[in-house]
Amino acid sequence: MEEGVHAPELDYGPHWLRRWHARAHANPVTGLVTKVVVTCVGALVIVAGLVMMVAPGPGIVAILVGLGILSTEWDWADRWVDRLRSYAHDAAQKAREMDPAVRRRRIGWALLGVVVVAAGVSWYLWAFGWPELAVDGWNWVQEISGVVPELPGM
Repeated sequence: MEEGVHAPELDYGPHWLRRWHARAHANPVTGLVTKVVVTCVGALVIVAGLVMMVAPGPGIVAILVGLGILSTEWDWADRWVDRLRSYAHDAAQKAREMDPAVRRRRIGWALLGVVVVAAGVSWYLWAFGWPELAVDGWNWVQEISGVVPELPGM
């Protein structure tokens, strides 16, 4: 096969996975079916991760898992996983080498930011009323679109 189109040799993972991968690619037909199935599953997991970036869910984790699935069959995905792994290792090394005083100061500022945002949201909901704000917003969306359902119990 052409460069970049063949499945990378698995040099990581449990022994049974490497053995299964080699057996699946021993025959051209099963190799092609395996590549198509793994590509579809990996792409589906990545798309689900992209959806979870705007919807509730672990979007970044799903994208990384999908990329890991694709890396079992594609050289380019394997290179991306290796590059991400080295970035994560470098970031962890920088965090370990950081001055403890700087780390405490950054954690303190982050906690202060969380408290200020929580206080602002609490004040906003107290000033404008939480249930009324949610119901009025839902009614406004219903006026714009006829496909939005009624709120339960309303």
